[in-house]
Amino acid sequence: MALGTNETDILLESGTNELEIVMFEVGTGTFGINVLKVREIIQPVEITETPNRHEHLEGIVRLREEVIPVVDLAKVLGYPSAEEPEHDKFIIAELNQMKVAFHVHSVSRIHRISWEQIEKPGELSQGHDANTIGIVKMEGIMSLLLDYEKIVMDIAPEAGINMSQTSNISYKDRSEKHLMIVEDSPILRKMLEDVLKDAGYLGTVVYEDGKAAWDYLESIAESEDEEAQHQRPDLIITDLEMPKMDGHHLTWKIKENKSLKNIPVIIFSSLITNDLYHKGDQVGADAQISKPEIVHLVDEIDKFLIE
Repeated sequence: MALGTNETDILLESGTNELEIVMFEVGTGTFGINVLKVREIIQPVEITETPNRHEHLEGIVRLREEVIPVVDLAKVLGYPSAEEPEHDKFIIAELNQMKVAFHVHSVSRIHRISWEQIEKPGELSQGHDANTIGIVKMEGIMSLLLDYEKIVMDIAPEAGINMSQTSNISYKDRSEKHLMIVEDSPILRKMLEDVLKDAGYLGTVVYEDGKAAWDYLESIAESEDEEAQHQRPDLIITDLEMPKMDGHHLTWKIKENKSLKNIPVIIFSSLITNDLYHKGDQVGADAQISKPEIVHLVDEIDKFLIE
């Protein structure tokens, strides 16, 4: 089962606040993964075990000319192996410009939903060491969206943001600039704030989903109060996958608003790939940066605000 860019273009236009999710099962749980992350779904192939590997890693497979690590989602989630392994599948995904195979127990179908149908899990339901970033509510179905980036980063930290690169960022007095960060991950929000402060961007306001950010921006756009206008961000950094309103839809709404359209918007996401870059272009994003490239993010902000 291949899920190429052309198919997702047909299913889904950019900026509609909708997404396609592939539903799959592991153990007794039902889960979903954004189609934009999925390159193909295949029957399991022979795995080459690697020495001293992480407990959640089964080994590696060769798919055409690529060597891809295989993550056992049952082990990640604390479920036993499949009772009927003949139904097992490998979901080949691309995250942060890295391909990985998620070993699941079965794949059902693709559902088209709105980000408004996805809620962030509460502290009690999420648990201390949960990998869940959203709960999908559909008629007769409740499934979980997993934090696939976190799962991969727990196995291979180098797949995430390399904070050692931030030593190359030079401090400048950028304190008069106001930045808005829209990011649902608390860890990444804090990381972004810290990096931007180290660069001299001391004025940041953060929101954990696109809907909350848009409500704030819309209130500024409609207000004639001088103080409200003073609070306008000079630049907005947004993730893509967020409950209630995603980054593409947020960007589209900003660029469609005559009072806000000139504010630069940078999409900072694990979904920035060569195949999907055009979706950000379609909604008017001023720049798009993959999450590992945090130093490049600061350079891009400087281009819009300093240079």
